[in-house]
Amino acid sequence: MPQLRPSATLLIGATCLGSGITLAASRQLLVQLAPPLNPSATTTQLQAARQLSIDPERRRDAALLLSAQPDLGAPQRRLLLQGQGWGHSVLAATALKLAAQSAAASGRPLEAQALWQELLRRFHGAPASADALYALGTSQPQRRRQLLQRFPAHPAALAAAVEAGDSLHLARWGARWPGAEALLLARCKAQAPQLTAPQRQKLAAGLLQLGQSQAALHCLGEQPAGLELQLSLDRSLLRGTAAEQAQAQARLLQLARQHPHSPEAREAAALLADQPEATVLAQLQQLPPALQATPAVQARLALEGRSSWRAVLKRWPQDTASWELQWQLARQALLKRHWPQAAAVLAAIPSRQLPAPLAARQLFWQGYAAEQLGQRQQAQRHWQAVLQAQPLGYYSWRALVRLGSPLAHQASSKPQPQQPDLPWRPLASGNQNLDALWRTGQALEAWEHWRHQQGGRPPQGPEQLLLEGRLRTGIGDDWTGLGQLEQAGLRLPQPGCRRQWQREEQQHPRRFQAELGAAASEAGLDLDLLWGVARQESRFSAAVASPVGAVGLLQLMPDTAAEVAGAPVDRQALENPALNGRLGARYLQNLLSHWQGDPFLSVASYNAGAGAVAGWIRAGAPDPRREPELWAEAIPYPETRLYVKKVLGNRWSYRLLNQSPQPICSSGR
Repeated sequence: MPQLRPSATLLIGATCLGSGITLAASRQLLVQLAPPLNPSATTTQLQAARQLSIDPERRRDAALLLSAQPDLGAPQRRLLLQGQGWGHSVLAATALKLAAQSAAASGRPLEAQALWQELLRRFHGAPASADALYALGTSQPQRRRQLLQRFPAHPAALAAAVEAGDSLHLARWGARWPGAEALLLARCKAQAPQLTAPQRQKLAAGLLQLGQSQAALHCLGEQPAGLELQLSLDRSLLRGTAAEQAQAQARLLQLARQHPHSPEAREAAALLADQPEATVLAQLQQLPPALQATPAVQARLALEGRSSWRAVLKRWPQDTASWELQWQLARQALLKRHWPQAAAVLAAIPSRQLPAPLAARQLFWQGYAAEQLGQRQQAQRHWQAVLQAQPLGYYSWRALVRLGSPLAHQASSKPQPQQPDLPWRPLASGNQNLDALWRTGQALEAWEHWRHQQGGRPPQGPEQLLLEGRLRTGIGDDWTGLGQLEQAGLRLPQPGCRRQWQREEQQHPRRFQAELGAAASEAGLDLDLLWGVARQESRFSAAVASPVGAVGLLQLMPDTAAEVAGAPVDRQALENPALNGRLGARYLQNLLSHWQGDPFLSVASYNAGAGAVAGWIRAGAPDPRREPELWAEAIPYPETRLYVKKVLGNRWSYRLLNQSPQPICSSGR
C-alpha cells in the first residue's frame, strides 16, 4: 500500500478539520437563526422542535411549552419533563419543580421526593425551591420554617402560613391570600389585649388591605400608628359610610397639620382636595401654607373659582390634579354649550403631555367644540389625532362616527371559541428570568418569581404596575390585573399608535368565550357588547359580589335574575358563568328592545335602571339620539357616566380586535 507523503496527510487533516469547523459553524448558525419558541407556536411546531432540534435549550423550551397546555394529563407532563432539569438556569429549576409535581400527581411519591431534594440542593435560592420546602415540609417541620424565612411572600409560604394559622406572617406578606382574612379578624378579635404594639399595627395594616377599616381601628385600639398606616386607614375610611368619610377628613386634616413637611401630609392634602363635598373647602383653608400651595389643593380651589385655573395648568401641566381640573372645567363649559370657553380650557395643556386615554378624550372634545364653532377642517384634524393617540376605546369609536367613517359601523363579532383569550406578547420586563419563564408558557412561575422579588411590596410607579398587571392577567387574576393595567395606562406617557394598540389588546381578554358566545347567540345580542359589559361589571370574575348584592360575570341582582328567569335564582347559581351570561344577555336584550336599540340608553339603564334613564331625557337636556356624547356627559350619576363610556368603549375595542389583527395607524407612529 503506498505511503502518503507528510504534506498529503496534513492536507487531508486540514480539510477534515475545516469541514468539521464549517459543519459546527453551520449548526450554530441554524441554532441562532431559529426564532425563539413561545406560546403562539402550534403543538405540531413544538413537537417537531422537541424531537428534531439540534439545540438542547430549544428542546427544553418546547417541552416546557407543551407541558403548559391545560388539557395535558400529569403522566404525559411527567414524560415531557424527564431529564430537562440540566444546567443552572431558571428554566432548569422550573423543569425540576414541574417534574416533581407531575410525579406526585402520577402516584410516584418516591420519584417526586427525589426531585424535590435535587431542586433544593441545586437551586436553594431560587423561588421554585419554595415549593420543594413546602412539599418536604409535610414530614420535616423545619422545612416549613425555612420556607417562611427564605421566601416569605411566595405563594407556597402563604399557603403554609394559612395551614399554620400564622396571622402575623399573612398580615405582612399576603393579607389577600385565601383564608388569611378570617385568621386576621379572629386574631384581632380574640387576642387584641395580649398583642404588642407592633403586632397590632401589622395586623391592622393587613386588614386595611382587605378594606376592613373598622376591624383595623379595633385592632389598633389606643395604640399610635405610623404616618403611613394612618394614611392607609384614612383612605379606607373614605370609601365607607358618610360618618366614616367625615371621620377620615378630620383625621387627614390633623395629620397634615401635625406633620406638614412629610410626604404623607402632602398625600393627605391631596386626598382632602379630592373630596366632592363643599365643606372640605373650609378644611383646605386650615392647611399649612406650604400644603395649600400644592397642585392638588390649588386645582380644587381653581375648580371652585377661588384661584386661577390658567395659572394652575401653566405651572403644573404634568400633574394629575391639573389633568382632572382641565377636564372638569371643560365638561362644565361643554354642557353649557360655551364652545369658545371649552376650546380654551382644552387647549391649555398640549395633548402630547397627557397619557393616551386622556389625550384621546381631550382631542375628541376639541374636535367637537371646533365643529360647533364652524371649524370643520380643524375638527377633523383633532378626530384623526384621536385615532393615533388611542386607536381603540370609546373616543376612537366616537371620532370615527364624527368623521363619517364606514369603519364605525362594522358588524359585530361572531362567537369564535377557538381564539386564544389573549394573543401572546413578550413580557419585556428587563428581567431575564421573568422573560424566559413568560416566553416558555410558565406564567404562574413568572408570577411567583415576581412576588418573591417584590417581597410583598406593591408596584412602584406605572411601569411596575403595567408589568404586574400583565403577570396577573397571565394567571387569570383579572380582577386585580385588569385594574392595574388600566391604572398604568392613565399614568404612562403616550407610546404611539401601535404600542397603544398592544396595551389595549392586553386589557381586553376574551374570557368565557363558550359561555358568553352561547348567551349572545341565544339572546340575539352583540357578543362584543356582552364582553364589554362583563369586563366592566366584574372584570371576568365569576364569583365576585358587589356591596349591594349583585353577583357574577354580569353582576346581576338576584331579584333581576329571578324576574328574567321566571323563577327564584340564588347567589350560588348566579356564580355559574353560563347561567349568569344567559340571564344577563336576556336582560340586556330586553333593555335594547325597550330603547329601540339605542346603545347609550340601554347601557345606562343596565347600570342605573330604565326609570332613572327616562328621567334624563327631558327638555333642555342634550338629545341622546342627536348628541349622544354630550348626553353621556350630562348623566347626573358619576358612576353611570363613566360606566356608559367604559362599556361602549369595550364593545368597540373587542369589535376591532376581533376583526383587525393590526392597528390602523399612519406611517411613522
